[in-house]
Amino acid sequence: MSQEKSSAEVTRTGSPSLESSRDQTKDSQNGAQQEAQEEDQVLMRTTITPRPNYVPPLNFSLVEDGIYRSGFPMPINYPFMQQLKLKTIIYVGDLSHEKPKNKEKADKPKKDKNGSAAIYEKYKAWIDSTDIKFCPLLVHSSQEPFTLLETQIQTQESLEAALHLILDKRNFPILIHSNKGKHRIGVLVGLMRKILQGWCMSGIFEEYEKFAMGKSEFDLEFIEMWQPELSYEEEWLPGFVRQ
Repeated sequence: MSQEKSSAEVTRTGSPSLESSRDQTKDSQNGAQQEAQEEDQVLMRTTITPRPNYVPPLNFSLVEDGIYRSGFPMPINYPFMQQLKLKTIIYVGDLSHEKPKNKEKADKPKKDKNGSAAIYEKYKAWIDSTDIKFCPLLVHSSQEPFTLLETQIQTQESLEAALHLILDKRNFPILIHSNKGKHRIGVLVGLMRKILQGWCMSGIFEEYEKFAMGKSEFDLEFIEMWQPELSYEEEWLPGFVRQ
């Protein structure tokens, strides 16, 4: 009799533990399902998040540490340029300046190729929304021979101003660009290689051709012959400058 009572008590006391384990199993299954659903929701949220589209400007390339070159940046390039953390942009071109008037063409209406004026204004508005220092410098194309002494002097003054900006690392990172990133910016980079770094002319011409896709005798002759006197503060001189 005592043995039957004892076994009954064991049976009664064992039943709650089985039910408890079943409940725990259900709870763990429900918890796992809930976690899986939450993970799916997180994955869904992350997969639909758009990523910035980083597109570099035309003919973009690294010149030296802290100096980049390119063609004229378009709105699609602005997110990429923001990643460069630029302090200074040097534009060597003529979009922001009036061209010298020729008597034979004075009466003809001024053409705006490809809406360049509107493109420049949008570009300037974007720069104004940043902390970037913008330096537009008038440099005439060598495809239009320097028939006017005034034109030649203006180009030399602009290139000299650009070189002075490059000689001060407080202006870094710098983007130097022209309209297409070929000839005018090729002249500036060529002068930098010759005057600041002491490159041989064959190396300078090879780099020029790489971007210009062909020689320009006027540009190469100008790089070889022009030798301006430049001043600088040694404290802020970039490390790549050969003294």
